[in-house]
Amino acid sequence: MRSPGILVISHGSREPYWVEQVDQAVAKLHIPKDIPVEVSFLETVKGRLIQDGIDHLEALDVTDLLVIPLFMSSGSTHVDEISYALGVKDAPDKETDLKPFRRKARVHFGSPLDDGEDVARMVWDKVRPLSVAPAKEVILLIGHGSVHNGFLQRWEQGISSLARTVQVVSGIRTDYALLNPESVYDKAAYWCQERGHDVMVAPLFLSSGYFTSRVIPKRLEGLEYRYSGEPLLPHPLLTTWMDRQICELMQGMQK
Repeated sequence: MRSPGILVISHGSREPYWVEQVDQAVAKLHIPKDIPVEVSFLETVKGRLIQDGIDHLEALDVTDLLVIPLFMSSGSTHVDEISYALGVKDAPDKETDLKPFRRKARVHFGSPLDDGEDVARMVWDKVRPLSVAPAKEVILLIGHGSVHNGFLQRWEQGISSLARTVQVVSGIRTDYALLNPESVYDKAAYWCQERGHDVMVAPLFLSSGYFTSRVIPKRLEGLEYRYSGEPLLPHPLLTTWMDRQICELMQGMQK
């Protein structure tokens, strides 16, 4: 008899608040009580690394791991190396120090956030308080990006699609920029200085931290813009997004 367990994997942080935000979102999942759930982190969070999560679930006789990669983009090198280390793919697209994990259970691997209406509504809910005169505003999504070939293209594909969906959801012109390779300053300057729009900055990060509080403001120095620094979490739609992922993985497991 097959017995599923849910493994939510995120990056991790030294900031307890960062970890708490992920834990709280996962705690609200709408799943049967007999399905165990573990939240694991790629690094930094001692005792809660990915191998710890696998071990805890397999100790409960889980036969199938439903893995939710809680990352912003398919362009993340971390998603690539984790899927490799879990045996989802034979080789990583980029060299990694991450070794294959010990596991017996079958792995059913979900998708990162990327785009879609749930994500777009989360972004808009965070930006909405900054909006004063929609007709002269632009929402600028800022993502981490990547300098690696292949990964950059995945980042651009996801964030450009998300920008289109945010524009539909909000009714406000939406564009995007990446920290890697750097396009943040130039894109913001184009909208505020050349086009005369009020720029509202939306950081595409799960939780508050170094990038939202320091890196993004530093890249925008000297420009006029509105920015609350609000990441996606906390937001109930992140739990809704995970619920949908789990439902799809459960259906796939039964095939």
